[in-house]
Amino acid sequence: MLKAIFLTMLTLALVKSQDTEETITYTQCTDGYEWDPVRQQCKDIDECDIVPDACKGGMKCVNHYGGYLCLPKTAQIIVNNEQPQQETPAAESVGASANAVATSSAGGGVAASGVATSGVVPGTGYVVSAAAVAGPEVQAGRNNFVIRRNPADPQRIPANPSHRIQCATGYEQSEHNICQDIDECTAGTHNCRTDQVCINLRGSFACQCPPGYQKRGEQCVDIDECAMPPYCHQRCVNTPGSFYCQCSPGFQLAANNYTCVDINECDASNQCAQQCYNILGSFICQCNQGYELSSDRLNCEDIDECRTSSYLCQYQCVNEPGKFSCMCPQGYQVVRSRTCQDINECETTNECREDEMCWNYHGGFRCYPRNPCQDPYVLTSENRCVCPVSNAVCRELPQSIVYKYMSIRSDRSVPSDIFQIQATTIYANTINTFQIKSGNENGEFYLRQTSPVSAMLVLVKSLSGPREYIVDLEMLTVSSIGTYRTSSVLRLTIIVGPFSF
Repeated sequence: MLKAIFLTMLTLALVKSQDTEETITYTQCTDGYEWDPVRQQCKDIDECDIVPDACKGGMKCVNHYGGYLCLPKTAQIIVNNEQPQQETPAAESVGASANAVATSSAGGGVAASGVATSGVVPGTGYVVSAAAVAGPEVQAGRNNFVIRRNPADPQRIPANPSHRIQCATGYEQSEHNICQDIDECTAGTHNCRTDQVCINLRGSFACQCPPGYQKRGEQCVDIDECAMPPYCHQRCVNTPGSFYCQCSPGFQLAANNYTCVDINECDASNQCAQQCYNILGSFICQCNQGYELSSDRLNCEDIDECRTSSYLCQYQCVNEPGKFSCMCPQGYQVVRSRTCQDINECETTNECREDEMCWNYHGGFRCYPRNPCQDPYVLTSENRCVCPVSNAVCRELPQSIVYKYMSIRSDRSVPSDIFQIQATTIYANTINTFQIKSGNENGEFYLRQTSPVSAMLVLVKSLSGPREYIVDLEMLTVSSIGTYRTSSVLRLTIIVGPFSF
């Protein structure tokens, strides 16, 4: 029994002791405050000073009674009192802090919504007020504190000329009582280097390198665009702060100043003397037939075909601009542009008399008497002269003389058969022999008997003309019993032309 009473009293004592410990003493402060033993009161904690990186996302930290605010850098806090309020004493701030914070974060920070009823926000140059400003660009707390956030016009305030405002750094008050941006670049109050460009920003400025430059340390250095992936089609030329493109010879820049297109030199400035052919990036000149390119590869020079070969023409080559022509000597005509053919003057321009006959030879013609017979010979048929047996003189002379004419080219190859002689009358029991009776004093000819009744005149020495040879070829006929003997002569006139054609 005593044991039970002792346990009950011990339990009550413990419960009473716990109740005593949970009682809040006068030295305890609410969240956001701490006890100041000197002043014997609670004082605000400056979270912006003791909390590392209190605000995220580029927001700025503004200390507030019992907490802190994370505000955009463009936010402006205003107050509608004519005179700024003095900082509220720490003893009075405890009660005021209840209405100062509209929204508190879990970590004790305040998301920009409201400020105290009066005074200057600690740690800032902004003036706070209780002005009630409604609109989509305004957020109001329970105590009507206004935070304006308008990126398009961050410094606009109610247009009341009685307001005295304090502008943020980088802004200044205008004559219309508005905070307007200070253009440090125009005013010359920036600290950009001479090789940098000043860019004005709202409430500030920035120093940048000019286009075509990049910052390296504290200096702006040129960007070598030509060292980067190809900007230019063919050639890139770097310049300070820029670059430009060049094209190879034969190309030109297109309108985009990047691509190179071929120049058609044959249309633009044809330098070729005769024919021009455009190729990619260049051109070539060609000449008409009969010409060749000169050393400058532009002009054309005549080809002297007559000097290149001695076989172009049969007789004479005549060079002409871009071509050549062949000429033939008198008595010949050009055929197939290069060869010479004898002109038969007896058919075209017969100048012989009526009692003469025209004989054409290579390169000319001659007139011979139609009756070549000389006494005692008489003409019996064309070109045949017979000595009558009734005339005693004829017994020692050839019975007949036949006149024949032939022409040969100069420098004819030898040996060469040129003429055949044959008996026109064949007698039984006779023997025929052939010989050159006259006209072969230099041995140019040889008569070879080919049968009992014929023989062949052979040219054994080359002849050069123009020249005329008269050769008497005799056929001697003897009976086999020796009772009969006669002879006949063929007088052959051989005309050697002046040329080998």
